[in-house]
Amino acid sequence: MKKELYKKHRPPKLKYIVGQDSVVNMIEKMVEKDRIPHTILISGPSGCGKTTIARILKKELQCGKADFYEINGADKGGIDDMRRIRSNMHRAPIAGDCRIWLIDEAHKITAAGQDQLLKMLEDTPEHIYFILCTTDPQKLKKAIKTRSTELAVRNLSDSDQLKVIKRICKKEKIDIKSKVIKKIIECSEGSARKALVLLNQIMDLDTEKDMIEVIQKTSMEVQAFVIARALINRGTKWPAMSKILKDTANEDPEGIRWMILGYAKSCLLGNVGGRAYNIIESFRDNFYDSKHAGLVAACYEVIVPA
Repeated sequence: MKKELYKKHRPPKLKYIVGQDSVVNMIEKMVEKDRIPHTILISGPSGCGKTTIARILKKELQCGKADFYEINGADKGGIDDMRRIRSNMHRAPIAGDCRIWLIDEAHKITAAGQDQLLKMLEDTPEHIYFILCTTDPQKLKKAIKTRSTELAVRNLSDSDQLKVIKRICKKEKIDIKSKVIKKIIECSEGSARKALVLLNQIMDLDTEKDMIEVIQKTSMEVQAFVIARALINRGTKWPAMSKILKDTANEDPEGIRWMILGYAKSCLLGNVGGRAYNIIESFRDNFYDSKHAGLVAACYEVIVPA
């Protein structure tokens, strides 16, 4: 089975990272002065290199594979998990100079878990490093952020996306037209990972028409899933929903409607209940005439009930 492009072409060194010049410069200075902080917070949008940067830092710190731990904050974010790390972190490295805990989705660690994490950051042994990755740093306790050195990645510009796609097409000997590349850039919204996922899906297709159709359909599916999850979540407020909907203005609202209905039906059959039923009711009528305005109105009806 072939390795996915975004995994196969993950930058192995700082010099291969595109579009994050300020972050790369900061890390190079840290390495040059041998002053890599023991707690680093890497923030920014999904698919723009947070985990890649963390893994490069692992190499710079000469951390052995057995001493590098990747944890998802959404899965391992409870107080017991943080206590477990705290009880183990004083042990000496097995195969390298240090031990590193990379905590992805760090903002999803529970409040009690964050309190335990804070205690570790206040009393970190010399051989221990924490790298926190998050798309929403504001949800982390202020005391955690003030004890961290923040590296903020950003969405890639169109020109940076073009550079990444062309480089990989050359390496993989993929022949696609500029119109298709433009569509990939348009639909990937600054995410290098999303751009490479789209490239992966269309690289073996024969015609430009087929490639563009697949890109559009995939983009629409992703948008529909994001909207549906936000609608199901009772904590979603209208400003957040409005921001999501602004990114769907060029998508097919009727196609999105059908996908949201399918998601809501699965939730309802899975006993999620009330909100799923409300979504089905609000999305019952088609959007052929009302178009994007109909999609916005249906979402508003679910999020801001009368």
